[in-house]
Amino acid sequence: MMGGRPLLLLLVSALLVQIRASDPLLYESFDEDFEGRWVVSKKDEYQGVWKRAKSDGHEDYGLLVSEKARKYAIIKELDEPVTLKDGTVVLQFEVRLQNGLECGGAYIKYIRPQEAGWDAKEFDNETPYTIMFGPDKCGSTNKVHFILKHKNPKTGKYVEHHLKFPPSVPYDKLSHVYTAILKPDNEVRILIDGEEKKKANFLSADDFEPALIPPKTIPDPDDKKPEDWDERAKIPDPNAVKPDDWDEDAPMEIEDVEATKPEGWLDDEPEEIDDPEASKPEDWDDEEDGEWEAPKIDNPKCEEAPGCGEWKRPMKQNPAYKGKWHAPLIDNPNYKGIWKPQEIPNPEYFELDKPDFDPIAAIGIEIWTMQDGILFDNILIADDEKVATSILEKTWKPKYEVEKEKEKAEEAAAAADGLSEFQKKVFDILYKIADVPFLAPYKTKIIDVIEKGEKQPNITIGILVSVVVVFATVLFRILFGGKKPAAPVKPAVEAKKPKAAETEGAGSSGDKVEKEEDEKEETAAPRRRSRRET
Repeated sequence: MMGGRPLLLLLVSALLVQIRASDPLLYESFDEDFEGRWVVSKKDEYQGVWKRAKSDGHEDYGLLVSEKARKYAIIKELDEPVTLKDGTVVLQFEVRLQNGLECGGAYIKYIRPQEAGWDAKEFDNETPYTIMFGPDKCGSTNKVHFILKHKNPKTGKYVEHHLKFPPSVPYDKLSHVYTAILKPDNEVRILIDGEEKKKANFLSADDFEPALIPPKTIPDPDDKKPEDWDERAKIPDPNAVKPDDWDEDAPMEIEDVEATKPEGWLDDEPEEIDDPEASKPEDWDDEEDGEWEAPKIDNPKCEEAPGCGEWKRPMKQNPAYKGKWHAPLIDNPNYKGIWKPQEIPNPEYFELDKPDFDPIAAIGIEIWTMQDGILFDNILIADDEKVATSILEKTWKPKYEVEKEKEKAEEAAAAADGLSEFQKKVFDILYKIADVPFLAPYKTKIIDVIEKGEKQPNITIGILVSVVVVFATVLFRILFGGKKPAAPVKPAVEAKKPKAAETEGAGSSGDKVEKEEDEKEETAAPRRRSRRET
């Protein structure tokens, strides 16, 4: 019986170790009020108000960024510092950007031990940290940061080392989990929603900028380039002479003397005329607004003719043009190559088998964001990947699945109701193309095609291709055809349509536009007002 006691004690000890290993080193679910456990910075610039709030559509609570365009800072000190030097360490937290993220951060700083007497109420952007991890997005910046602050043992200075090519921030408004797994073999893995997005090695210069291990040599800052050092690989041939028949003054283009005026050219007709249907607005004041002038429209006579106004011969490339003469280049006999300072031993160089991480003594959120609605939840530090995975499966995954199904339902409803956001953007662009001046003769037909596409969203791509083809064809004719594009032949009843469109764009009064619409309805089939016109 006595011989069994050591075995029993061994089993109990192993069980306790296993239970201890399954516990997170830190876990914050915000199921309880954060006041008293977290400390809000008292620095003047941090005016943002933190709130404990439910995630939209859930009964689960989190830490909420409640106001737009504010700086926020809050910190929680750990009971015991977490060492990063031995074994695996998992840093994980959940963030939901409920109103999106146009410009701001949603990352966490893992704070190293501070000097004696430091007060958590003084937490700000200058508070030293060991690791900064999480989403950051503004302008061209869109990344999940992973930044390590590492102490150079030679200089005693801390240097920020940024993960190269970090993953991007998910674009939606759903809950997402960000995980960084630090391994004892110097590997770090970045996961989003449990899926690996990046793997790196702390000691690899290919993975961190700047590299943790400095280069052995550096350019000598005191080395100077000799005055007679020639870096020119090629030089003008000093023996070259400009040919006698080289005319530097010959123009690049000359008048095409063989060109003839096209038959039917209307010399006495201007390209634009006053709009005969425009009238001076009733509220126009000549003294204040100046003399009223009717808006201009394309001369309809010119649309059927090859051109109007004074005809001039087109220009063509001058076969005698050679431009300014330059001596040909030859190899430089004095060329010494591109000068570089000599390399000297780097006084800051050191060798390293593994990073000398500072421990984590606190976790802090210090951000400046233009968006509200950022919700932090389920902040975790663990020494076992299984613990992190288990919490992700129990807390995040059920919420995400509900949010994803709701998103799909909303997208389906939006598609059933009409155009998607992408299609709306496409048609907005097409309407702008229709307004391009040189497409004026085709404007009515282009708008009719666009409106047809709005009624039948499934043919959006076909409509886009059709308008682009028309645009490219007319542009090609203008650039290479040598004359204005001819308008398509139209029935006499429709002859005024382009005028009406131009008059409307010219800024006539509202009464005038309504009058023109009434006149068009009398002469043509009624046309549905487009989304652009409403």
